[in-house]
Amino acid sequence: MKKNNTILIVEDEMIIAANISLQLSHLGYEVTGIITKSDGIMPHIAQFVPDIILMDINLKGNLDGIEVAHLIQKEYKIPIIYLTANSDEVNFNRAKETNPYAFISKPFKKLDLQRAIELTIIRVQEEQSREKHADLTTDEPYILSDCIFVRSHDKMVKVCIENILYIEAERNYCKIHCKDKEHLLVTTLKYLEEKLPANNLMRIHRSFIVNLHHIDEIATSHVVIGKKAIPLSAELKKQLLLHIQKV
Repeated sequence: MKKNNTILIVEDEMIIAANISLQLSHLGYEVTGIITKSDGIMPHIAQFVPDIILMDINLKGNLDGIEVAHLIQKEYKIPIIYLTANSDEVNFNRAKETNPYAFISKPFKKLDLQRAIELTIIRVQEEQSREKHADLTTDEPYILSDCIFVRSHDKMVKVCIENILYIEAERNYCKIHCKDKEHLLVTTLKYLEEKLPANNLMRIHRSFIVNLHHIDEIATSHVVIGKKAIPLSAELKKQLLLHIQKV
């Protein structure tokens, strides 16, 4: 049996459906069921959630296969392969609106079915790979009330805001300085200033945001954090002193 490749057969002709089920079993796929009427499809999917649906367009019941496909896609992301003896232009255009993964006209050969399913599986794997890659390679940090998740190689790393000493701008990059580590972000200081909670973090210079809890000294034109002298804008010094009193 092929792992993670379960298939639901929706076909109003039981003889044809049984033949398809036999072919799928020989190919190593698991058939979750055979449905002949439109009203039995959604309850079955809710219980088994197949990986692929073979959908006949002409069904017994109040809805045809295309109408059922629209219902399915409102709740699930399941690839649909249409099976139909009626391949006229109107039905084909209606079917295209549901973005099917394949369209097989009856009568079809076992090889037609096999190739359609294999191509569908390849397409699904490519889509999943792209989604995973996009999630892991996003440069934009996830900012919560007490921490930031920043990208580090192929994973997102949690940085607690209380552990941040200061944030330094370097053109379109920002470097987060913590006690024992630095994190480089592909974002602007302005973006971080707008998104970060303002409780303990404050911008004191066009190139620096500091954590008020970690300030060791306040001088005329700079502050000191962990032996690092950070420039202090004259117009922001008064604001800084007011914030320090509230912390």
